[in-house]
Amino acid sequence: MENCIFCKIVRKEIPSTKVYEDDYVYAFKDINPQAKHHVLVIPKQHILSDINDITEDNCFIIGRMFYAAKKISEILGIEKSGVRIINNTGKDAHQTVKHIHIHVLGGQDMGEGLV
Repeated sequence: MENCIFCKIVRKEIPSTKVYEDDYVYAFKDINPQAKHHVLVIPKQHILSDINDITEDNCFIIGRMFYAAKKISEILGIEKSGVRIINNTGKDAHQTVKHIHIHVLGGQDMGEGLV
């Protein structure tokens, strides 16, 4: 999508701090971190706005995103202590960018709350 901020990041029109990249996904540090480590994982193609767009034909990308989360936890050295993976979908969940993404948070005790 032309005006999507995440698409612009993938196209390198907006700078980001890359943590992980493969043929399918791009992962970068969140500019407003909510934990010691806070990384966003996005598909390189804007094929999904949120989970409501997932179909049998495109669901492979969700697996790629979770595989990236695993690799990110290894890169950051937090694979043994644990990570929290969050997806916000829709207005009530405060999804701010309509390009499906997951937040990978860790590096500290996350507590028992949702976020």
